[in-house]
Amino acid sequence: MAILNPIISVENIHVAVVEDNSEIRQGVSFIINSTEGFSCIAFGNAEEALEKIPNKLPEVVLMDINLPGINGIECTRKLKEKYPELQIMICSVYDDDDNVFNALEAGANGYIVKSAAGEKLLSSIRELHNGGSPMSSSIARKVVARFQRLNSGKALQSEPKEDYSLTTRENEILDLLAQGYRNKELAEKLFVSVNTIRTHVYNVYEKLHVNSRIEALNKTGRGYSK
Repeated sequence: MAILNPIISVENIHVAVVEDNSEIRQGVSFIINSTEGFSCIAFGNAEEALEKIPNKLPEVVLMDINLPGINGIECTRKLKEKYPELQIMICSVYDDDDNVFNALEAGANGYIVKSAAGEKLLSSIRELHNGGSPMSSSIARKVVARFQRLNSGKALQSEPKEDYSLTTRENEILDLLAQGYRNKELAEKLFVSVNTIRTHVYNVYEKLHVNSRIEALNKTGRGYSK
């Protein structure tokens, strides 16, 4: 008795391409539609995509940035607001920081540059569909660098600052000294006498253990603008 081979069903990944260049749009659509396990619809602008995607509701969207009318980043934002489960991957020639991080902030789940998309296109779509966030290596490096800068900034902010027990008024005077104000100008601005300002400045010097305004500003990290 012959044993029949079981039929293995391949899950079909429905993809929408939003690309204004007709040659690229047709080429990408052909590659996707001619590959088992994938199907594709395509739109030449964001307006058409926003109108028709809700009726088709693909799992994955390949989004160009430089589109006529509404650009790809804004289209991404609008789609993600209505369909947060939609997986959107930017596919663009642009890899500058502004476009990359604006797109990710708008909700893009992945970002690949067109020059590197060719042979990795289908694997990137599959990775996105499976819950990953595919990115070209140059984009990934930007994301890592941005994270490291932010993390470094947080570390600096978290460092405890020395408390010199300065009063609110004394801190205010130090801020104004950093802007270049002299004692007489401080008195006029704060509506007090010059002697009162001198007393505050003397108290600041005593608390900081310094002998000049430059030393006081340097010690408290305020700098000097004049």
